[in-house]
Amino acid sequence: MPFIAHPAATGSEHQSVLTHLRAVKELAEALAEKFGYAQAGALIGLLHDFGKYSAAFQGYMDDIITLKQAHANPDLDEDIESLARTVKGQKGTINHSTAGAQWLVNHLMQIAPVIIKEDSSLSQYCMVVVQGLALCIVSHHSGLINCLAEPGGGLLKRLKLGEEDAHLNECIENADPDVLNEARKLAGYDFLKSAAQALKSSLSPYCSNKTEHDFYLGMFVKLWFSCLIDADRTDSADFETPGNDPARNTQADWHMACALLESKIAGFDTEGINQIRAAISANCQQKALGQQGIYSLTVPTGGGKNLASLRFALHHAKQHQLDRIIYVIPYTSIIEQNAQAVRDVFGDELGEQWVLEHHSNLEPEVQTWRTKLACENWDKPIVFTTMVQFLESLFGGGTRGVRRLHQLSKVVLIFDEIQTLPINCVHLFNNAVNFLTRHCYTTAVMCTATQPLLNKLPERVRPRGELALTGDNELTPDISKLYQALERVTVRNLVRPRGWDESELTTLIAQQLEANTSCLVIVNTKHWAKALYHALNEHLAWPDGIFHLSTDMCAAHRKAKLDEIRSRLEDGLPTLCLSTALIEAGVDVDFNTVVRFLAGLDSIAQAAGRCNRHGRQQGMGEVLVVNPHKENLTMLMDIKQGVAATKYILDADDFDEAKLLSPEYTTRYFDKYFYERCDEMGYPTGAHGLTKGQSQLVDLLSSNEKNIEKSPIAIRQAFMAAGKAFKAINAPTQGVIVPYDDTAKTLISALLALDKRFDAAQYRALLQQAQKYSVNVFTHKLKQLLDSEAAYPIAEGEPVYYLRDEHYSSEFGLSLEICGEQGFLGC
Repeated sequence: MPFIAHPAATGSEHQSVLTHLRAVKELAEALAEKFGYAQAGALIGLLHDFGKYSAAFQGYMDDIITLKQAHANPDLDEDIESLARTVKGQKGTINHSTAGAQWLVNHLMQIAPVIIKEDSSLSQYCMVVVQGLALCIVSHHSGLINCLAEPGGGLLKRLKLGEEDAHLNECIENADPDVLNEARKLAGYDFLKSAAQALKSSLSPYCSNKTEHDFYLGMFVKLWFSCLIDADRTDSADFETPGNDPARNTQADWHMACALLESKIAGFDTEGINQIRAAISANCQQKALGQQGIYSLTVPTGGGKNLASLRFALHHAKQHQLDRIIYVIPYTSIIEQNAQAVRDVFGDELGEQWVLEHHSNLEPEVQTWRTKLACENWDKPIVFTTMVQFLESLFGGGTRGVRRLHQLSKVVLIFDEIQTLPINCVHLFNNAVNFLTRHCYTTAVMCTATQPLLNKLPERVRPRGELALTGDNELTPDISKLYQALERVTVRNLVRPRGWDESELTTLIAQQLEANTSCLVIVNTKHWAKALYHALNEHLAWPDGIFHLSTDMCAAHRKAKLDEIRSRLEDGLPTLCLSTALIEAGVDVDFNTVVRFLAGLDSIAQAAGRCNRHGRQQGMGEVLVVNPHKENLTMLMDIKQGVAATKYILDADDFDEAKLLSPEYTTRYFDKYFYERCDEMGYPTGAHGLTKGQSQLVDLLSSNEKNIEKSPIAIRQAFMAAGKAFKAINAPTQGVIVPYDDTAKTLISALLALDKRFDAAQYRALLQQAQKYSVNVFTHKLKQLLDSEAAYPIAEGEPVYYLRDEHYSSEFGLSLEICGEQGFLGC
């Protein structure tokens, strides 16, 4: 009987270790080929589950099959808590990820000295290849572990485990001969030397900057790891659900895509403001024929940035035969809108095949076996995701995000509203984008109306990570002239020393509405949005026409509200909207006047883009900047610091209100903002894991000099410590599926029913559909919902949750308080 890697859920058609190792080897090899390390991918794919040849692991498989433990995790390892602890009273877990790493190190370390003797300059890079591949194998269930010597473990300790724990000799004895024969062929002299030479060629130009050199070294290890994780999870999901793979990694026909887009553009109106938009778009098409690298697209709001960036991306992908285009967007609230705009270009059928929306908020941080199988891996030609997920894929711990990392090679990355990048991630982001564009055949475009000067950081922090963007790579010609041509609003500074109280703001907003028919009010906190909504409802006594928007509403709810708002605006009906900043980034609405609470200058510029957006007013639209008398920004540090930097400009002796939205003032704003916060750019963190005192994640993931001990390990990154410390947003959130409408309730019922007969493909499809019906909540708020039985997990032990009916309001969305009647969800 063959050795079993994964037991069948029903019947006796179990997956053998040989079948699994070969399949993962082929998948990982194909994924790693994109950035030049196909053989490395093949080797770790072939050896990652070599430890499953042990009698101990096969005994565990027999227990699962005999006891019919439905959907038990067959990939238990010493780093994972799971069902194995209850199978036949088993104590602890079975190590099956060390044997393959030990075999690889033992074999390659017989070859490495020969290569190093021939060329001593390859010494470090040989060790990085050997130890980096071993690290990927031992970490493929826990996430990359730390490399330095440490009391609790680390790579060195894993490699030194004895036979009783690692089962190496037993696995060599039991293994299918074909596995070992193939491993020996792959792990030969030619492989190790060529891989070391490739690393040296890539990294030696950066030796003068140790942070940069070592950060890139760690990125190569992460890429190898990403290929293994995706290949392993993909094959496991395919075994669980045969026929799961036909649409995987759809190859894009960029020639057809470009033709469809050009046909669409040919039918556009080119009068008025559209003439300027057309010129910007045409310039992007021309520049798309240039070399790969980092570009900026600086366009005032309303200048057609989204279409222009798509035109660049499609033609650039065709020019350089790239695999996909990935849009990285600041907020989940606009993913659906932007994705639909691209689908409209391609038509319904092709659009659905090509375009993926990855809202991400239903992927729990703590994964179960089923969520690992169902996890999204960005395999469509055009992907829309969030900055949070982009950063998590690069720097998060565990295996969830890193599975997608290899998909960032051979792509066009479009960063929309790049000014929203969290300040503490600046160095991490800059180093990562520099690496991807220099070593992974990737092009990146920084899109915004207010470029945040990531390539012009304060001098004392530049060596830690500055974006390698040159002035020659701006896709918009003559930015100053363009801003003048697209000027459609005037900004009035109404900031007062004592601020505006609620009554004064209510009166001001009512006056603006009466004079201008439509008014948008953008505030910094949900508290102020609700307070003004209530106050203006009483003040105006309207039956309709007043709207509230916040992130407590699911995407489908916000879309319905925005559709109604746009319809009223088109018909010239009185329309008032009270919203948090979610409406600023990329939401296509056109109000006659805007009232904006004092915030960062970039936010004020975005707010201005919602006023007189299409230039239809006879004169200029007005944006009024006000400051509330009381506002709690304690937990909103980025907004608080942005307010301070804007006030610095407003209070300057030479302040000119007419120039507030000019590129000159944007540069002045970011100079101040970055200067004040430059010490935060490396992601400061307190003592964590290996760190001694204060440290920064950019150090833990590069040279890590504060934490280096004497160690034979050439890779010095504290990957696991950094992963545990990293959060793309300061206050992590979890998605909760809400019963917004009948479709949402049907999805919840289907997910609850699926618990009775799990299907990985169906689970993934249901979660994708449920994304637009989910609301992100902070962890303390989720605990309150669960404790009060306002929310429940969709299955026991499954960290995906749904909300009861009476806790969702048609006005405000998710609520801790009861606000309606509960319907029956079939649970």
